[in-house]
Amino acid sequence: MLGWDVDRDAMTAPAVARNRDAVLAVLRRVLPARGTVLEIASGSGEHAVYVAAALPALTWLPSDPDPEARRSIAAHVRRAGATNILPPLDLDARAASWAVGRVDAIVCINMIHIAPWAATEGLMAGAGRILTEDGLLFLYGPFREDGRHSADSNADFDASLRARDPDWGVRDREAVAVEAARHGLTVSERVAMPANNLSLVVRRVRS
Repeated sequence: MLGWDVDRDAMTAPAVARNRDAVLAVLRRVLPARGTVLEIASGSGEHAVYVAAALPALTWLPSDPDPEARRSIAAHVRRAGATNILPPLDLDARAASWAVGRVDAIVCINMIHIAPWAATEGLMAGAGRILTEDGLLFLYGPFREDGRHSADSNADFDASLRARDPDWGVRDREAVAVEAARHGLTVSERVAMPANNLSLVVRRVRS
């Protein structure tokens, strides 16, 4: 859930403080040393500011289809004085084309379960279009595996999501992998994370 900071445009997401160090540890290892990283569904912008500060050689391009979120991103960037974060882009992952050129990595944190499945389809299609040959897509969030939740809390969370919107819900890791494969991508790494979450690293299939 998002709240409001003292800056009237800066939203806060309590989950960010809980997961940002674990997420950063994986990103520090898998992201390229230099290049441009597109973040899909940046939300409040707190992940963007935190990771960009820790990895200053990267250029971070946040995005979100929600204008309120984009205002929050800009507010957090102003407050942090970040110089390696580009202005937030109005981007819906479901769109058939994205107004962005080639990027070296795409980061998507806690999005695909709070969105229709079409967002996952669009995300994989977009990654297939714009990632460089050695680029990667990083996913973070809860997943089912072998048709099962990893914890009762994840099952309860899934039920609450579907009650809010029947098109939302915790996704099957295997279904995400199948969708990635449709666009020449493969899940190359699965990383167990705190609070029963996973990080998935998706790369191009090598011929």
